Amino acid sequence: MPLPELDSSVGHSFGLEFDSVLIRQITEVSGLKMEQDVIELKQNTADGRFAIKKLPGRPKAGEVTVTRGLTEDNSFERWIRDSRFGQMTNARRNGSVIVYDFEGIPIKRYKLINAWPKSLEISTLKAGDTSVLTEKLAITYESMEVEL
Repeated sequence: MPLPELDSSVGHSFGLEFDSVLIRQITEVSGLKMEQDVIELKQNTADGRFAIKKLPGRPKAGEVTVTRGLTEDNSFERWIRDSRFGQMTNARRNGSVIVYDFEGIPIKRYKLINAWPKSLEISTLKAGDTSVLTEKLAITYESMEVEL
């Protein structure tokens, strides 16, 4: 069921899936972006006036950051190990960030093509601190498609 007219989705209803495996306990996804180069065509018109026309250029690759609480799950570490040791056939994966409506039904899917992990960052370890430890995985991708 689509969202009622003039309603929009809520930012906390999302999921992450790579190679048909739903990745659980994600707290944040940031950096989803579709971008392309802009080409400036500078020319003179027939009456001698200077004009600039902007044209669409090549699409750009992107990067998304996924954050989750630190657990015993080592899927992020295994994935980044493949890319660090040059096993790119294992490291490159297709995945999606899925946005759900208020009933838990997917309304949009942002598909990341040929994605692989660039870096893994663990939050600050500090004596006496009571905050939750997190791990941030920076994932680079070649292109993004919007589905649904």
